[in-house]
Amino acid sequence: MRKQEKEIPIFIFMGFLEGGKTQFCRETLVDRNFTEGEPTLLLVTEEGMEEYDEEELRRRNISTVYLDEEELNTDRLLDLQEEYEPNQVMIEYNGMWQLEKLFNIRVPKGWTIVQVITLIDSTTFTIYNNNMKALMAEHIQNADMIVFNRVTDDTDINTMRMAVKTLNRRAQIVFENVNGQAQIDDGEMEIPYDLDADVVEIADDDYGIFYIDASDNIDKYVDKTVRFKGQVYCPPQYKGNAFVPGRFAMTCCAEDITFLGFKCVSSEAPKLKDKEWVTVTAKVKREFYQEFDGDGPVLYAQNIERSKKPLEEVVYF
Repeated sequence: MRKQEKEIPIFIFMGFLEGGKTQFCRETLVDRNFTEGEPTLLLVTEEGMEEYDEEELRRRNISTVYLDEEELNTDRLLDLQEEYEPNQVMIEYNGMWQLEKLFNIRVPKGWTIVQVITLIDSTTFTIYNNNMKALMAEHIQNADMIVFNRVTDDTDINTMRMAVKTLNRRAQIVFENVNGQAQIDDGEMEIPYDLDADVVEIADDDYGIFYIDASDNIDKYVDKTVRFKGQVYCPPQYKGNAFVPGRFAMTCCAEDITFLGFKCVSSEAPKLKDKEWVTVTAKVKREFYQEFDGDGPVLYAQNIERSKKPLEEVVYF
């Protein structure tokens, strides 16, 4: 009988320098006693202002090893597995290194990534997001949980929520205030239009918010009548009885532009041309369809008018 390989869970903590990774790891390992005394290997790939109390970690059966980028390779990890024989591994990953390097390394047998947590300092989020958008996007796209720390009453939580939702709708979002109190995000976005109006008017600048919120909170929109401007896309699989009015959106960088839109059922569909601009008034229904791999918003057109393109054709989040 072949011996079954023991699974060794790997927990990865990502984020930029001074983003709170070390503090979060330390609190997880010590204050919350996450490892429960099991032999644990902590791999640290950058040193910031915060430091680990290695003696305290040793008392808890946690071995700390510091690695530079060249040392993060298969041979070194195999040596560490043989030397420490951990039951679990925690990695504090350097926020300036490409994540592809970490995910592509051939790790020792049994090592399995079970959770990726990204730590983001809410006070510097805008700076990093504006100047290193592609790298910030990597941190968000690959995370199972995203923790925005150092949140105050003046923090623009809605913008941060939007930034995550456009890149990674499966990730759990946590907001932690300056006192260390954490709250799991309820997913409710602040919307700039009136959902109780007879016709919900979606301004050109608000289309991105509408798309994300309707995708995540379908029930809020069921049986509502909405009006918005979009570009026509006629998928061949709809066979003339429907089309997709939507907008191109830049979610990460200029190379990452995608079309966002919902299926719209209309007898006028055969008369429409790809890429022309229309103003659609439609009632929202909840239906199963393949593009959503489940239930999603489906529009039933009440009126379609040709219109001029908006001042800004691409939606920016």
